[in-house]
Amino acid sequence: MAHNDIGIDLGTTSIIIYIEGKGIVLNEPTVVAVNTETNEVLAVGKEAYLMIGRTPAHIQAIRPLKDGVISDYILTKELVKNFLIKVSKSHSIKPRVAVCVPANITGIESDAATEAVLSAGAGKVYLIDEPIAAAIGSGIDVTKPQGNMIVDIGGGTSDIAVIALGGKVHFASIKTAGNKLDTEIVRHIRLKYHIVIGEKSAEKLKFEIGSASRKPEYFGQVEIKGRSLDTGMPCRKLITTLDLYEPIETCMFELVSAIHSVLEKTPPELAGDIHTNGITLTGGGALLTGICDYL
Repeated sequence: MAHNDIGIDLGTTSIIIYIEGKGIVLNEPTVVAVNTETNEVLAVGKEAYLMIGRTPAHIQAIRPLKDGVISDYILTKELVKNFLIKVSKSHSIKPRVAVCVPANITGIESDAATEAVLSAGAGKVYLIDEPIAAAIGSGIDVTKPQGNMIVDIGGGTSDIAVIALGGKVHFASIKTAGNKLDTEIVRHIRLKYHIVIGEKSAEKLKFEIGSASRKPEYFGQVEIKGRSLDTGMPCRKLITTLDLYEPIETCMFELVSAIHSVLEKTPPELAGDIHTNGITLTGGGALLTGICDYL
């Protein structure tokens, strides 16, 4: 690969850019801040993420991808364009770009991803399934006739795939992923304690004290700040790991059901390989405490 070859993980929650010889050169939230009166892009990435929940009426912090695919073509193009300019030394040479996409992406969605990256300044665009890319990144030789199961838990989707001989034998893609877990935590805190918290607070709870396992060594507590539904005033509350187990278990059950469904369709020989090799977890959701114990 030449140094103008770029790999992009265009995720719902974050965008990661890799350049051969340099490694990961960018890892920022997939967020764009827009002035709705003038349609001007004010900020992208980390700067835009800091604006979530803090903007005046005429400014919106938007995630242009939903469930792993493009929901706003114009903003996605602006986002990728800004980041390509940021990481590229030469703006005269258009890079070849490999883009990760969900396993169940449709033809229209793949065309939208290709066109957005081409319009952002790429010379050529190659789409690669996220489970295949995750397997390669994990050091698995996907060309061998040996079965491997990949569970890639992203922000918008979780992709489950059994891979052998460079292709997907069976796969499933569900919308139970990091963002849904954040939403479930917000809903649970609202119903249980009558406190409204934001997306970033839910994400903080998930990573700091959230656990898919009830093992005592995983327990912790964090103080959150939000708005009381009873009084309408700002308030704070101490939240423990046990408080979050219900919303986390709801999402984990859906993930396990999808994994079980894929395993049921897997040929016996490949199932034997998976029993020997285990399951490879990738993506930001794989960082959830206790997820290996739960599975």
